[in-house]
Amino acid sequence: MMDFAFDKNYSFAMKKVFLFGVYLCFALSVIAQIRGSEIRVLVSPDRLDWKYNVNEECLFSIQVLKAQNPLPNVTVDYEIGPEMYPVDIKKGVALKDGKLMLKGKMKVPGFLRCKVTAHIGDRTYQGLATAAYSPEQIQPVSEFPSDFLDFWMKEITEARKIPLLPLMTLLPERCTEMVNVYQVSFQIDRSGSRFYGILCMPKKDGTYPALLRVPGAGVRPYSGDTYTASQGAITLEVGIHGIPVTLDQSVYDALANGALNSYWTYCRNDLKSFYYHRVILGALRAVDFIDSLPQYNKKALAVAGSSQGGALSIITAALDSRVTCLAAVHPALCDHEASLKKRACGWPHYFYYYGAPDAKELKVIRYYDTVNFARCLRVPGWFSWGYNDEVCPPTSMYAAYNVITSPKELHPYIETGHYWYQEQWDEWENWLLRMLAIK
Repeated sequence: MMDFAFDKNYSFAMKKVFLFGVYLCFALSVIAQIRGSEIRVLVSPDRLDWKYNVNEECLFSIQVLKAQNPLPNVTVDYEIGPEMYPVDIKKGVALKDGKLMLKGKMKVPGFLRCKVTAHIGDRTYQGLATAAYSPEQIQPVSEFPSDFLDFWMKEITEARKIPLLPLMTLLPERCTEMVNVYQVSFQIDRSGSRFYGILCMPKKDGTYPALLRVPGAGVRPYSGDTYTASQGAITLEVGIHGIPVTLDQSVYDALANGALNSYWTYCRNDLKSFYYHRVILGALRAVDFIDSLPQYNKKALAVAGSSQGGALSIITAALDSRVTCLAAVHPALCDHEASLKKRACGWPHYFYYYGAPDAKELKVIRYYDTVNFARCLRVPGWFSWGYNDEVCPPTSMYAAYNVITSPKELHPYIETGHYWYQEQWDEWENWLLRMLAIK
């Protein structure tokens, strides 16, 4: 039984915790209420689906709205032309009667982007729209190395000589009524070099299909996919940097601004030292790890991700026949060489931001182009992106999609940039559940 002194201290401590909780809830509620901007810049193509044939004219309507009504006496800056390469740039253009009309067209398959900036007081507001011109005809610029698959099969074989030596640590605070959650790690391509991830496993005895979730760019912790696991699947969400994925956020922030800053550029002129060499092998060893689990049914294994993760989904499915399907949203690393032809390339825009390549770098980068892995796909794929994506331009993603010969379906959410709509996420998740024979 507690004595009075301890009970008094305990009550005081709990009061402080309660007050802190109230303060935190209030702070979060204030933050949650900040949504969007009072002023919006609307850029609207004159067709509902934003699609045009080559040489057809697109008419963009530009309005600056406040309280859903045109704002008077506004001037804007605009640029219009192919993604990343605008050809018509104007500043200080007045909106007559609250509206500006701009014309444009493409002579070749691609995307025509109109981007507008309004200056209101000391703030700036932007809007854009991107018209599609015969996107199904876009073909990649990047070349396909004659030994592409031979190279990767050899690298995978060498990596698999290293034992996985998996480690699993139960995370009781993350477990649910239906799902056990573990932090796991396993070796990749040399002794001591490991991938870390969060494994979610249904508690009920039996065997299950599996889903590998591969990450977008960045350095962060991971929480795992308990939702899909609760539906009846093993899920593994991996990080790519060889560090535990349950550390304090400050650790990842320090790495992102320090040792791992711009990691995607590291050693890109060296075929086997390039940063993504280890990342790709790690994704494939993640499949090895899943395949080693006695709870895996060895019938259905999906891989899914967005941006960098979209690229890794395509890459993993292309290189491992145990993967039965993939779902990729706005995939990155597409058609690196396109910028050498003044055409939009995918993130991280190697030759657009970091200078023209020498012969060695150009040769190396072809082995890490999503386009070339897309050529090798043999399993069904679900794909989605938006036309307004400035990180992974749609021209680059269509270049990869159009060379896929396996069963595929594309679900564009045309107004989106490098982000999601809830409907898009739900469609993605439901497709995966169907392919895993859960729904």
